[in-house]
Amino acid sequence: MTVSETLLANTPFEARETQTREALDFDIRFSAADDDGVFTGHAAVFDERNSFNEIVKRGAFTRTLSEHQTRNIRPPMLWSHRTDEIIGVWTDIREDATGLAVTGRLITETTRGKEAHALLKAGALNGLSIGFRARTAERGANGLRILTDIELVEISLVALPSAGNARIKQVRSAGELSAFTRAVNSAIATLRKD
Repeated sequence: MTVSETLLANTPFEARETQTREALDFDIRFSAADDDGVFTGHAAVFDERNSFNEIVKRGAFTRTLSEHQTRNIRPPMLWSHRTDEIIGVWTDIREDATGLAVTGRLITETTRGKEAHALLKAGALNGLSIGFRARTAERGANGLRILTDIELVEISLVALPSAGNARIKQVRSAGELSAFTRAVNSAIATLRKD
């Protein structure tokens, strides 16, 4: 295996080589972990009572996520449920054993996206909250509303989530992979000289 084959086989990015006028070109798309402003967390936690006396049951998002996939859409990422303040995009939304797991990327070219990123990195902001319409719900003891089918409308970054464990777990930045990025760029430069 050549050095270039070893490099390409052992790196967390997609690479495609193409032959163009006797020059070797690489089209590199780094994974989301290389993007500044990428974060992960849970926008909803199953079976946790929120401040509105509601709980979300496992499977409540199955139908809406399937509909989003069929229509090739994702709910907007908003700042505190304000529909006029879109601050990023959701790159992955799925149910896991804990709840509604999300990965998002802030649009740091916007003022609010840049502010949100600074607050996330400082640990001053870490709440998530969903905007939804209940399709199917049951009533439990003490007026508890048990949500079993939800139409997911939007997901917001908020200071005070209604569900205490609906939080951002990790914030990534481009600086985390800067040494790796430099090594890849160096390897590409070397390959282009050959």
